[in-house]
Amino acid sequence: MSITTMDPARTGAATARPSAKSRSRRPSPLHLVLLPLSLVMVSPLLWMVLLSISTRAETRRFPPGLPSGVRWQNYTAALRDAPLEHWLGNSALVSVSCVAGNLVFCSLAGYAFARIRFLGSRALFVAVLATLMVPFQIVMLPMLIMVRAVGLTDTLGALIVPNLATAFGVFLLRQFFTTVPRELEEAARIDGAGRLRILFQVMLPLMRPTLATLAVLTFLQTWNDFLWPLIAVPSPEHMTVQLGLQTFQGAHATDWPRLMAGTVISQLPVFVLFFVAQRFFVRSVATAGLK
Repeated sequence: MSITTMDPARTGAATARPSAKSRSRRPSPLHLVLLPLSLVMVSPLLWMVLLSISTRAETRRFPPGLPSGVRWQNYTAALRDAPLEHWLGNSALVSVSCVAGNLVFCSLAGYAFARIRFLGSRALFVAVLATLMVPFQIVMLPMLIMVRAVGLTDTLGALIVPNLATAFGVFLLRQFFTTVPRELEEAARIDGAGRLRILFQVMLPLMRPTLATLAVLTFLQTWNDFLWPLIAVPSPEHMTVQLGLQTFQGAHATDWPRLMAGTVISQLPVFVLFFVAQRFFVRSVATAGLK
């Protein structure tokens, strides 16, 4: 029976070398910078929650401090004194409709710009990108005139139709369409598939993280929009939740506990959607550099 001997120098080096898993758990100097920044980013959310469970006197005291107790009645008062459920339903309807429209129309436009060569395609794509540099305040009045011309004033359609497609969505999907190998399309074309079948059965299933990212960004933008609903829907029955929250603000005083309670309720769907779709953000960023 032979006994194998090991070099002490090699064994010492092997034991001294940390594994990849242990190196990943070791805190890096970057964490010393990210931790204070994360606290700064979270502090407005924590302050909003603290104000929502405080009394009106506690919200006006200086210097500010922690509430003396938890007052959940602020949430029930916010739901009782205002049609918050109706406003949440309006926001959900508008946001979901805009997400569906962007996924469909931006996919069609992005695929056309990425794969179909037609006269003026590059110039048209540059014109679409140029609209990203135009502030909304400039196109706000012409958009309102067009909405009135088609009879959508003071309806939820005024909030849905102008946002069914965005230049950012077209640009985002077009860039990811260019990263998909053309061999997949050629194989599908040999099997007799047309353009639309290739798009919906070959291309879009490969771009689920990108589509999820576009859906989340569109939902956040539409859900938190305030300026356009303020102009397009003046009646209370068509208000979105962000527009309806301003009713808690008076001319001379503001009911901060109920306002913050309503704000917390309005942001709960956003938090849930963000945490559920967080892995899609990571996956879309990870695949952005692959060709």
